[in-house]
Amino acid sequence: MNQIKDLTTGNIFSQIIKLAIPIIATSFVQMAYNMTDLAWLGHVGSATVSAVGMALYLVWLGSSLMFIPKIGAEVGISQSIGKKNLKDAQAYAKNAFSISIIIACVFALGIWIFAQPIINSFNIETASVNATAINYLRIVAIGMPFTFSNITMAGIYTGTGNTRIPFLINVIGLVMNMILDPILIFGWMGIPAMGAKGAAIATVSSQIIVFLIFIYYLHFRQNPLNIKNYFGKIQKQYISPILKVGGPVALQSVCFAFLAMVLARVMNDIAAGDSIPFAVQSIGAQIEALSWMTASGFSTALGTFTGQNFGARQWGRIQKGFFITLGIAGFIGLISTLLFFFAGKQIFGLFLANNETEVVHFGIVYLIILSFSQIFMCIEITATGAFNGIGRAIPPAIVGIVGNVLRIPFAFLFSYTLIDYLPTFQDWIQADSVLVTGVWWGITLSSILKGSVLFLWFLVLLYQHPENEYSLPFQRFWIRLIPSRLRQSPIIINPLENEEIKTRT
Repeated sequence: MNQIKDLTTGNIFSQIIKLAIPIIATSFVQMAYNMTDLAWLGHVGSATVSAVGMALYLVWLGSSLMFIPKIGAEVGISQSIGKKNLKDAQAYAKNAFSISIIIACVFALGIWIFAQPIINSFNIETASVNATAINYLRIVAIGMPFTFSNITMAGIYTGTGNTRIPFLINVIGLVMNMILDPILIFGWMGIPAMGAKGAAIATVSSQIIVFLIFIYYLHFRQNPLNIKNYFGKIQKQYISPILKVGGPVALQSVCFAFLAMVLARVMNDIAAGDSIPFAVQSIGAQIEALSWMTASGFSTALGTFTGQNFGARQWGRIQKGFFITLGIAGFIGLISTLLFFFAGKQIFGLFLANNETEVVHFGIVYLIILSFSQIFMCIEITATGAFNGIGRAIPPAIVGIVGNVLRIPFAFLFSYTLIDYLPTFQDWIQADSVLVTGVWWGITLSSILKGSVLFLWFLVLLYQHPENEYSLPFQRFWIRLIPSRLRQSPIIINPLENEEIKTRT
């Protein structure tokens, strides 16, 4: 276990930072695949961006399913390491990898077969946009078994506290994608211009290379758990914990992706088939991912840190790690708020041609509206990592799913009932376009609610847990925010955890 990092002792702040930085860098690398595609395709035209944007929702949906093996591997491995149980850590890694291969192949086949009806459900009236989206999606589906398995292999490394290797491997894939994108999209070096198809081929080729490098490292170079064969028979005793932890996270993310597609359909209906708002939201989602991915990096680091300390029963370190990470994530949210509010034009202009003025103006409005929710979004993501680390993935799933479902009625509420109370943004958009901004105000409100509720929920858990003998920072202030009934009711403990507590006492 000499390649495994022990997070149960030492300086908490430095451990979180050292874990998070490679994860964040890896997240940016993965995000850069889509951003590189959209940046190059933006010079082809906003219609092509809309087409690829629709297809990326399906990629997002498939990636969400990968949270089952990824989170299951991270939590299972980290908690086993905290308990000094290498055998269980190995079993979690092998079972998670096998599950990822199966899910990825089944999902890719379904996408290939049903690509046309799925794209048609977005209700974009331009036939060329729909055709481009279908072609892009079917090419990307070929690479999904490799792309999605890479997510799980990165999770195996993260569970052992090694976040540097996934970063280095993904950088290689990104560099290859950045080289291939302009060549295949615009037809350089004698290769015919392929537009969106070229972007898809570049992404698939890069992800296959990343997959092969991961396999090489896990077998020969950096095999932290000393596993000889990662693909084998699925074992029931390990599948259940993986599903218990990873399942709710995946369900939340799948619902998020599905509801995002529904919300896109609602927005297209409100916009009367105009593809510009959808193009703005497609690009804007990638821009917002700058803060989302950064906070997620710290959340994943916190999950691994919490998992090891939970296995070692170090509740003092769990609590300190949560508040330290919360402070970091809050600062990230504040920076994002300032950038989105004051530099929207400069940020959005990076992704579009100079003649796409109307799209840029819509983008400015989008970022201003979303700026109000950035801090709360980062708080939600941080609390999710803390819950995952102690094996309680259900609370974030409940809050996330309910909050995302509310975005649909919020969209109608702001776009129609409360339309007269919304800012008009008359310097950037026309009066008849204000309807569309109601969808974005609904997204912002739901993020504020999710962040607030999940933060208070984790405070209740810390305050009531029978093994946590440490006072919360500013405890009197926080406890005032928690309803009296929740403060006085005993916390519900996992039955297995309860048995361990009884045995020790």
